[in-house]
Amino acid sequence: MNHPLHTLRTQAATTRAGSLSLTRDPVAPVRTLSSDQLLDGGRELVIRHQGGEYHLRLTRNDKLILTK
Repeated sequence: MNHPLHTLRTQAATTRAGSLSLTRDPVAPVRTLSSDQLLDGGRELVIRHQGGEYHLRLTRNDKLILTK
């Protein structure tokens, strides 16, 4: 018998267009990157997502802020 959580994680997800796509492999490890790796010496990173731009900024107090 399948564990309920495993079943939920492996079900197909509906995209905005209404088509079906498979979700990520539930046993795949989560990728981990340090903020130093992401920013690569800079203080801001632009992330493009679904046609929009998000800005990841490092503040003077070494906090991260993500804005659209």
